[in-house]
Amino acid sequence: MKKDFSLDPLALGSLNPNVEQPKRMFSITSEEDKDMLELDLPRQFNAAAYFIDRHEEEGRADKTALIHEETRYTYRELRENVNRCANMMTALGLRMEERVFLLLKDTPEMIFSFYGAIKAGAVPIPGNILMKGADFLYMLNDSRARLLVVDAAFLPEIEKIRSQAFFLKHILVVGDGVSPYEDFKARFCAADTGFSPAPTTPDDAAFWLYSGRNPERPMAAIHHHSHMVYCSRAYAEGILHMNESDRVMGSFLFFAYGLGNGVYFPFFAGGTSILFSHLPKPELVYADLVRYRPTLLFTVPTLLGALADYKRSCRENGEPLPPVESLRACVSSAEILSPEIYRRFKEEFGVEILEGTGSTEICHIFLSSRFDAIRPGSTGKIVPGYEARLMDDDGNPVGPGKIGNLLIRGGSIASAYWNQREETKRNMQGEWFVTGDRYLMDEEGFFFFRGRSDDMLRVGGKWLSPLEVEKAVDSHPAVLESAVVGSTDKDGLVKPYAFVVVASGNVPSDSLKSQIQAHVKERIAAYKYPRWIEFIDAIPKTPGGKIRRYTLQENIRKKDTSC
Repeated sequence: MKKDFSLDPLALGSLNPNVEQPKRMFSITSEEDKDMLELDLPRQFNAAAYFIDRHEEEGRADKTALIHEETRYTYRELRENVNRCANMMTALGLRMEERVFLLLKDTPEMIFSFYGAIKAGAVPIPGNILMKGADFLYMLNDSRARLLVVDAAFLPEIEKIRSQAFFLKHILVVGDGVSPYEDFKARFCAADTGFSPAPTTPDDAAFWLYSGRNPERPMAAIHHHSHMVYCSRAYAEGILHMNESDRVMGSFLFFAYGLGNGVYFPFFAGGTSILFSHLPKPELVYADLVRYRPTLLFTVPTLLGALADYKRSCRENGEPLPPVESLRACVSSAEILSPEIYRRFKEEFGVEILEGTGSTEICHIFLSSRFDAIRPGSTGKIVPGYEARLMDDDGNPVGPGKIGNLLIRGGSIASAYWNQREETKRNMQGEWFVTGDRYLMDEEGFFFFRGRSDDMLRVGGKWLSPLEVEKAVDSHPAVLESAVVGSTDKDGLVKPYAFVVVASGNVPSDSLKSQIQAHVKERIAAYKYPRWIEFIDAIPKTPGGKIRRYTLQENIRKKDTSC
């Protein structure tokens, strides 16, 4: 059934309600069931007005919208705090289309700042808080962000590069402590709680997300005001049947996956978003599940396995935990869910897991299991609202039972990579996006992941370039050269495996392995360090000098790499 997503014109700006407005229609057909996903959005449309403001008009002003630790915000308070941020940013001189870099933990300030920038017509860029100063510098200069909103915990990395961030004019610091920059809380509390949405359109840029797809440099995927609505209709409503009684818990809001889970899916449905800022340790997350009673948990296979093992261990040690009774489903994405973790979690919790895959460029999940169609080991079927193609290396379509390169079409695909014309042409081919994933589809339409067409690895839900890890390993004085490939641990999760040739005068040892691992952690994000290091005499290469990664992976398969 077609739904009307037009808003009260007065909530969107200065539209005349008596004049018919031009509409932007998205008509995308699913290959599976031919459903048509249509968004009828007025030509003047601001996503913050839709996801935040409309709830008061629909009677949810006093309903809890957001929970973070001991603090709860109603939808009225959420709107007021978003407006404070919009006023705060415009008072600093931020104009429409200018960028705001957000380097924040999973806190209310992240949500207030994200929607505040959008409401003002500016473009927020959630930043990966796991990265280092050099990464932040690249993205700040590449995006030409004028404003940085940063948690005090990350200031040491910013201090290292501040003098080289040429376009940055203002820094607002969230959190306690003394710093030479402006205090977010002081400006926020002084700002007015009323703000009229900027007169944006569905086609205006709403936010950017940096993709790690290019190992040489991150690329900013440009997303538009319509994209959050499209993803919400396709996945939150179409697959999860999300409604205002749902309480949604997720993490890592700076990723496309987390952004949907915690920042716009719950507010699309009129539900409640539950945030936590602590480390995702199983004992802490389990306590949150009992305390906050979410109905939907969005996470990654690593944490699902850890939760299952934690619960089983407590039971076997005679320390049974209070039951988790609120969950109606878990969603797993960002890395492949092994049948083993699926089995362990379902045995312990009795809750169904829907596996899905998405990408930064497509904004959220486009392949997913369904409540009535789950096959462990499969990523599921195409989400209605998207289309999929599998092509061989010569660009010819492949049928069921054969492996092909996956292309996706749908209404939430980024329009371009910022200032990356060649990468845009290579990966965004008309209406189709080249995912870089290789899949096999069976006769029933279930998709099975079969690796990447490039060398990129997916580790803990985040992209990792073997070249970046090799560069960090090679910078150790005891290393002559190295090669990094992906290997799976006992839970079937991919982690970096480094083959190392030591420099003359050095002796391979367990101590040297530990030194190399520590060395890498100091130079790049900690999740990228090699979990295994194997010393070898020479790196296998082609006559042209390229590393034979397939040979190295074959060597790993002959060993037991469980850890």
